[in-house]
Order: sequence, then structure tokens, then C-alpha cells
Amino acid sequence: MTGKPHLTGCKGTHFQAVFRRLLPRLGYQSAVWAIAHRLCRLVWKILHQGIRYIEQGIESEPKLLIYRAKYLAKQLRKFGYNVQITPANKFPA
Repeated sequence: MTGKPHLTGCKGTHFQAVFRRLLPRLGYQSAVWAIAHRLCRLVWKILHQGIRYIEQGIESEPKLLIYRAKYLAKQLRKFGYNVQITPANKFPA
């Protein structure tokens, strides 16, 4: 295999979210090994303890949501729109 292995090839997985959290702290190579270690432990549990694995999906991180909102607002301002970001109420009154 040539090039870097892509652990984040399957988008929307829990392991992708963990990899992205570990990447700035550990660097690429160590983050890959950390994810590989987690996957090995998961496979061991499935094979030896007979547990069922259910993918929970990626959790939406608040920092990413705020960053995305700011980025999209900036793009709209480029096109001449007047944009103001206001937080949405989670629980309507």
C-alpha cells in the first residue's frame, strides 16, 4: 500500500470523531495507532465475550457547530448578504 492509511475513510463513525480529537494532541502516526488499538480491543471483545457492536455514529461537537456557523456566515457576507448569528433556543418557551 502506498501513501498514508486512511482511518477516516468511513465518514460519520465514532472512530473518526475520536481520531479528529486525538490528531492535534498526538500527531498523525500516534493517533492512527491509538485508533488501531481501540479497534483491536473492540474486535477482541466481540470475538471473546460475544458482545454486539452497534455503531453510535459521530457526535456533533459544539465547537465544530460554532465554527461551521461562522464559516457559512463569512461565505454569505462575501456574496453581499447581511448575516447575524444568534443562538437558537433548545427548549421553546
